[in-house]
Amino acid sequence: MEQRKPNLLIRPETEADFRAVENLVREAFWNVYRPGCLEHYVIHVLRDDPAFVKALDFVMELDGRLIGQNVFMKTHIDADDGRRVEVLTMGPIGIAPDLKRRGYGKILLDYSLEKARELGFSAVLFEGNIGFYGHSGFDYARNFGIRYHDLEAGEDDSFFLCKELIPGALSDVAGVYRTPAGYYVDPDDAEAFDASFPPKEKKKLPGQLFD
Repeated sequence: MEQRKPNLLIRPETEADFRAVENLVREAFWNVYRPGCLEHYVIHVLRDDPAFVKALDFVMELDGRLIGQNVFMKTHIDADDGRRVEVLTMGPIGIAPDLKRRGYGKILLDYSLEKARELGFSAVLFEGNIGFYGHSGFDYARNFGIRYHDLEAGEDDSFFLCKELIPGALSDVAGVYRTPAGYYVDPDDAEAFDASFPPKEKKKLPGQLFD
């Protein structure tokens, strides 16, 4: 399950990659959504979660250098008619900071979504920016009748996106999406984990979502 382009390789993550991937994720998300970040600890925890999809755990290399990664988790929609509809969620997905906005993220995203489709998964729902993910076929989840679990009616849900991997898979589904519990890590545990990496300055920057 490898994709090769000139100097570019997408392949499954191995245990030997774990620390380098965590460092890559740390670099990619540092000071983006909050001072510092939690995402490198999140991926560390998710690998042992029963919902983690090992067959959809990918890394990207450029000239032998690790430059990107993406992971998926199984989750579900609590449909209004009482059904439990199995879907995927995604991320963290990260690209080395010096290579962002050069197309590598879309290559990795489109490759991993196609692999998810080949494995028979019906849809992916997650939190992201429509300006980027819309180019890979994502739309607002509200347009599929799917609601985010902890939002009140009328609150901004523009961050909540969906892509059908199988066309029409959600055509008869309306309901509430459930974020996998593994994403909710303890910030104190994340802080302790981060102490094992080289020190980096935490900064409060405009546009961050969390303090």
